[in-house]
Amino acid sequence: MNKKHVTIYSADWCAFCHAAKDYLTKLGVPYEEKNVEEKMEYANEAVQKSGQMGIPVLDIDGQIIIGFDRPRIDAALKA
Repeated sequence: MNKKHVTIYSADWCAFCHAAKDYLTKLGVPYEEKNVEEKMEYANEAVQKSGQMGIPVLDIDGQIIIGFDRPRIDAALKA
Protein backbone atom coordinates (compact mmCIF):
# COMPACT_ATOMS: atom_id res chain seq x y z
CA MET A 1 0.00 0.00 0.00
CA ASN A 2 1.25 3.45 -0.83
CA LYS A 3 1.32 6.06 1.89
CA LYS A 4 -1.97 7.85 2.37
CA HIS A 5 -2.65 10.78 4.64
CA VAL A 6 -5.24 9.57 7.14
CA THR A 7 -7.06 11.80 9.61
CA ILE A 8 -9.60 10.40 12.06
CA TYR A 9 -12.05 12.61 13.93
CA SER A 10 -12.90 10.85 17.17
CA ALA A 11 -13.78 11.11 20.85
CA ASP A 12 -12.55 9.15 23.86
CA TRP A 13 -16.01 7.72 24.64
CA CYS A 14 -16.66 6.49 21.08
CA ALA A 15 -16.32 2.68 20.76
CA PHE A 16 -16.36 2.76 16.94
CA CYS A 17 -13.62 5.40 17.00
CA HIS A 18 -11.44 3.06 19.09
CA ALA A 19 -12.24 0.19 16.71
CA ALA A 20 -11.24 2.27 13.68
CA LYS A 21 -7.99 3.44 15.30
CA ASP A 22 -7.15 -0.13 16.41
CA TYR A 23 -7.80 -1.37 12.87
CA LEU A 24 -5.52 1.26 11.31
CA THR A 25 -2.83 0.45 13.88
CA LYS A 26 -3.16 -3.27 13.11
CA LEU A 27 -2.67 -2.49 9.40
CA GLY A 28 0.37 -0.36 10.21
CA VAL A 29 -1.29 2.77 8.80
CA PRO A 30 -0.21 5.98 10.54
CA TYR A 31 -2.97 8.47 11.19
CA GLU A 32 -3.54 11.90 12.65
CA GLU A 33 -6.18 11.91 15.36
CA LYS A 34 -8.37 14.94 15.92
CA ASN A 35 -10.35 14.64 19.14
CA VAL A 36 -13.61 16.52 18.67
CA GLU A 37 -14.07 16.89 22.44
CA GLU A 38 -10.75 18.65 22.89
CA LYS A 39 -11.17 21.25 20.14
CA MET A 40 -14.43 22.59 18.78
CA GLU A 41 -12.68 23.38 15.49
CA TYR A 42 -12.11 19.62 14.97
CA ALA A 43 -15.81 18.95 15.50
CA ASN A 44 -16.63 21.69 12.98
CA GLU A 45 -14.14 20.23 10.47
CA ALA A 46 -15.70 16.77 10.83
CA VAL A 47 -19.21 18.12 10.25
CA GLN A 48 -18.02 20.21 7.29
CA LYS A 49 -16.34 17.20 5.67
CA SER A 50 -19.04 14.61 6.39
CA GLY A 51 -22.21 16.69 6.37
CA GLN A 52 -23.37 15.08 9.63
CA MET A 53 -22.68 14.97 13.35
CA GLY A 54 -21.59 11.33 13.70
CA ILE A 55 -18.11 10.06 14.48
CA PRO A 56 -15.76 8.57 13.65
CA VAL A 57 -15.10 10.45 10.43
CA LEU A 58 -12.07 9.24 8.50
CA ASP A 59 -10.43 11.38 5.85
CA ILE A 60 -8.18 9.19 3.70
CA ASP A 61 -6.53 11.47 1.13
CA GLY A 62 -9.76 13.43 0.78
CA GLN A 63 -12.08 10.40 0.70
CA ILE A 64 -14.53 10.78 3.58
CA ILE A 65 -15.74 7.68 5.41
CA ILE A 66 -18.32 7.95 8.16
CA GLY A 67 -18.25 5.30 10.86
CA PHE A 68 -16.06 2.22 11.13
CA ASP A 69 -16.70 0.88 7.63
CA ARG A 70 -13.91 -1.66 7.16
CA PRO A 71 -14.57 -2.41 3.44
CA ARG A 72 -14.59 1.31 2.55
CA ILE A 73 -11.47 1.93 4.66
CA ASP A 74 -9.67 -0.94 2.88
CA ALA A 75 -10.79 0.36 -0.54
CA ALA A 76 -9.67 3.93 0.25
CA LEU A 77 -6.27 2.73 1.46
CA LYS A 78 -5.75 0.69 -1.72
CA ALA A 79 -6.99 3.38 -4.14
